[in-house]
Amino acid sequence: MAQETKKNYVGIDLGGTNIKVGVLNDAGETLAYLSTPTLVERGADDATKRMAAAVHEAITKAGLKPSDVAGVGLGSPGTLDLPSGSLVRPSNLPGWDFFPIRDRLSEYSGLPVTFAHDGPAAAFAEYWVGAGKGEEGLILLTLGTGVGCGIVLNGHVWNGTHSHGGEAGHNLIDTSENARWCKCGQRGHLEAYASATGVANRTIEYVEAEFKTSLTPRVRARKRNDEVPKMVFEEAEKGDELAIRIVKETARYLSHGMISLIHTLDPSCLLLGGAMTFGGDETATGRLFLKTVEEETRSRIFLHLAERLRIAYATTGNAAGYIGAAGLARQEREESQQ
Repeated sequence: MAQETKKNYVGIDLGGTNIKVGVLNDAGETLAYLSTPTLVERGADDATKRMAAAVHEAITKAGLKPSDVAGVGLGSPGTLDLPSGSLVRPSNLPGWDFFPIRDRLSEYSGLPVTFAHDGPAAAFAEYWVGAGKGEEGLILLTLGTGVGCGIVLNGHVWNGTHSHGGEAGHNLIDTSENARWCKCGQRGHLEAYASATGVANRTIEYVEAEFKTSLTPRVRARKRNDEVPKMVFEEAEKGDELAIRIVKETARYLSHGMISLIHTLDPSCLLLGGAMTFGGDETATGRLFLKTVEEETRSRIFLHLAERLRIAYATTGNAAGYIGAAGLARQEREESQQ
């Protein structure tokens, strides 16, 4: 019965650059947080040992003891084998192939570990404490370097049969022979059009084609392509016509990828998150982006769905990964006690 008092959880968001660790209580409130470099080049085992040390540091920072923690949730990118708790071939964690990260983290931390994809973990954060709290069917699309996705149906994340459920960034939206290349090596995928990478590529092409725009000197002076989406946002905020056009184009491409998801899963709520939402609800450009996504989507789906589906921005932000991972650990523990 002593375990019944354990109502605290640790969530980990494993990224290619940093590892975010949060300690949460049973209500999903963050009690402590820290971040540590991933240092991918030092290998998976080294990172897992440092991850375990960060777990205990965060627990101490929260004023708790390891015995106060019921479990750890780990959200990871890349191709995974969830049943075995292993990474498969994570593209942003080179050299970590087939590493049994779940069991090794449990061994090093001395705590039970729940393993999840980072996209579904973020979606679960929205379902647990965010903009999709309590929704029966929730889809989260995260817009960043790529397009991530997480699906929560009837309170549980959908991982698919082969641990690949929710790879919506690779939905086919362009079947033409000259469709854009996706980083996965295939043509015409949503990610090639609606990600930050897609925005940068299209913007550079417009500038090189000498469209009249205030973006021209900034894009030509760029040091890296990943600086371009922020430039688009800033110039759209100032009223530049091409920048606004690119924002609207991105919204339209995104809607094309959403339509198949909506007709297949019939969600009650579809949320947009990630770094590339053009400022979200807080900016005129972000509001225009969402309005365009809604108009383009609702005009192409069944009327019955268009009248009922809620489309909005996610609210858990950069904390979504570790919050959702902790929430999944909480759910696994509760279900194991039933």
